[in-house]
Amino acid sequence: MVEATLRSAIEVDPAASLAARRHWLGRFGVYSFLSIFAIIYILPLFVIVANSFRPLPEIVQNGLIGFPHSLSFSAWSRAWSSYCVGGTCQGVKPNFLNSLELTVPATIISTLLGAMNGYILSKWRFRGSDFLFASIMLGVFLPGQIALMPWAFILGHIGLSNTIAGLILIHCVQGTSFTTLFCRNYYVNIPDDLIKAARIDGAGFWRIFWKIILPLSPPILIVTVIWQFTGIWNDYLLGVVFTSGRNQPITAALIGLATGNTNAKIYDVMSAGVLIGAIPPLLIYFFGGKYFVRGLTQGAIK
Repeated sequence: MVEATLRSAIEVDPAASLAARRHWLGRFGVYSFLSIFAIIYILPLFVIVANSFRPLPEIVQNGLIGFPHSLSFSAWSRAWSSYCVGGTCQGVKPNFLNSLELTVPATIISTLLGAMNGYILSKWRFRGSDFLFASIMLGVFLPGQIALMPWAFILGHIGLSNTIAGLILIHCVQGTSFTTLFCRNYYVNIPDDLIKAARIDGAGFWRIFWKIILPLSPPILIVTVIWQFTGIWNDYLLGVVFTSGRNQPITAALIGLATGNTNAKIYDVMSAGVLIGAIPPLLIYFFGGKYFVRGLTQGAIK
């Protein structure tokens, strides 16, 4: 009905016809502009995905950009289990497992610590709690590079140098600043009367946390898990500085794969290795991404 009315108005009024033309031209220009940038953004991903299924002779002959003429999964197999990375010919599999061993416990521990800190700083406030919160927030703004020397000193003295456990400790401590910030801002919006009523009914610190706070926390916990998992998984600096050889995470292996000693670049294996390393963060965003913005928004609205 509305479209019919607009059509009749355009047919009668030349000014309306001109305005409609300008409107459609403007929309066409906006969508064309966005489409160009979408293509530019997606092109590197397309190149990596396509080259992971193209045989190396085909890539060398036809160039890096192109559709696969024949699908080959040999690059995935070599990248996973047989290609030489960092002096060992076991592919990226050991480093991938190292990253899983590192990321999963570090994400869980730092998220629980952040939830606990946010609960205390928002619902069990004490003298100096604001100063303590501000001190924790310094970890959000300070660059991680300034902590390299202190961490090297600490790990050396407690016997965790060149270990996955040492990296877990670092990521738990440094990630607690972000998780505390997220959880504290979220828990502030939970009514204090709910906590007071639970205390009147005899619930203590831990019972309130497990029975009331955590059941209300899934949105912000999903945010912190996504944030921590992707940040820890994609970290390169700490993995290279504090581990070596077989103890390094997947990011270090991918850099070693790209900067190997061979003069000829094995583009198919490199592309497959990059995609193998990208699968876990992509799965996290695929299954929990729709809750990410929702959780941040709920934590921002009072």
